[in-house]
Amino acid sequence: MEMLNQQLVNVAQEVVAALKDRQWKITAAESLTAGMFQSTIASVAGASAIFDGGFVTYAASAKANLLKIDPQLIQQHGVVSSLVAGAMAQNASQIMKTQIGVGLSGVAGPDSLEGHSAGTVWLGIAINGQVKTKCLHLDASQGRQAVRQQSVLEALQMVLTELAK
Repeated sequence: MEMLNQQLVNVAQEVVAALKDRQWKITAAESLTAGMFQSTIASVAGASAIFDGGFVTYAASAKANLLKIDPQLIQQHGVVSSLVAGAMAQNASQIMKTQIGVGLSGVAGPDSLEGHSAGTVWLGIAINGQVKTKCLHLDASQGRQAVRQQSVLEALQMVLTELAK
């Protein structure tokens, strides 16, 4: 777990540096990670240049109320879905007026949710209005914290990959 923590910080430093170079800002809307993505970004010195804030929307009602996600979208597709993760990223970015928004929604475990097994995670990233999503199937046998940390690491790496294009 300690090695993963250091890896998180290292990748977060790369993300912060890349965003500073572009003079871009990032925000996030987090469900299963409950603020861990934003906390990881904020652990980097100088993060205030690229991060003003974001959202923790653990419940479906918070996604609807804070992010203005259509409750029918959530009802039809479930919170653990490509469409909801993408909408979380897009709406967070629009609300916070950032170039990048990240959405994380999934099942930390140990129980399943909406028919999805523990470790199923959807990541969404919106860059200047263009949305991409990615589904992860993480090993939930290591526990909730490991699933949450791995989700944050994957999201940070997804941001770096998109910035490199």
